[in-house]
Amino acid sequence: MNNEFGIVIRDRKAVVSSRDVARVFEKPHNDLLKAIRNLDCSEEFRLGNFSQSSYINDQNREMPEIIMSRDGFSFLAMGFTGVRAARWKELYIAAFNAMEKSIAASSPMGPFNIPRTLPEALRLAADLAEKVQQDAPKVLFAEAVSTSTSEILIGDLAKILHQNGIDIGQKRMFEFLRNDGYLMKYGSSRNMPTQRSMELGIFRVKETTITKPDGAILISHTVKVTGKGQVYFVNLFLKKKLALVA
Repeated sequence: MNNEFGIVIRDRKAVVSSRDVARVFEKPHNDLLKAIRNLDCSEEFRLGNFSQSSYINDQNREMPEIIMSRDGFSFLAMGFTGVRAARWKELYIAAFNAMEKSIAASSPMGPFNIPRTLPEALRLAADLAEKVQQDAPKVLFAEAVSTSTSEILIGDLAKILHQNGIDIGQKRMFEFLRNDGYLMKYGSSRNMPTQRSMELGIFRVKETTITKPDGAILISHTVKVTGKGQVYFVNLFLKKKLALVA
């Protein structure tokens, strides 16, 4: 997906990462995070439009980022000055509007490109009002999430699949992953990714060190589904669904 702005869809809401905003406006990400945290907005507005998240950097370290809504971005962008910044603000707002029009359509949409110019954004906003494909698979999320590096739990993956019309819950999701060779079946490694999964890059195992009151140290392992893995499984299940009705 040609998404210059980094806008993606989460829970049927158009959002953007602080990292993408920093990239487009050519600002250091740490400075942008500080600016967001120092915004003079109400706590209610902050909770509704900014959410703390994280990503994995090139050194495989978990780093902070903030996911913001269209209103959150608009509030933040009020402080961006200059002719170039003003132009990018226009493009961002137009892109948000186009994305949100697509979400508002009740039927699934086919894949589309996020506009790169203001005229493209305005044309897309108008076209989306009329272009609804009644029987198209819900590939919009899978296309959008491919631009994101956010990782989710397997239970959350089941929720995403359910939102895309797949009748599955967390328990059956784990059963499927074990039976199809994505997770280990037995022993102490049960529910850990198989070598095949790790080579595909669809899972990452997060290690957390826990110090007990008696001083003993435990290592907790949590399986996370990568952005690539989210696209992989959404597409896999949608293809299975289409094959059943074909």
